[in-house]
Amino acid sequence: MHDTTWFEINGRPSVFLASTEFVEAAEAQAQALGLPEVRRVFVPHPIQDATDEEMQAKADAVVDEVIAALVD
Repeated sequence: MHDTTWFEINGRPSVFLASTEFVEAAEAQAQALGLPEVRRVFVPHPIQDATDEEMQAKADAVVDEVIAALVD
């Protein structure tokens, strides 16, 4: 979240990506960093033990959302 906020403050469109386990933490961090509207996209948790195929499916499921957030 820190990097995403830094990029946004410096005029670089960014999207924070994390698993759904971190929704509340991301919202709290965005508030604490002074950019509550920072764009964020979440993939289904867990990701740590996901296979390559499962990770590809998770990425495929959110790629349009990430692109939309970057060009919004």
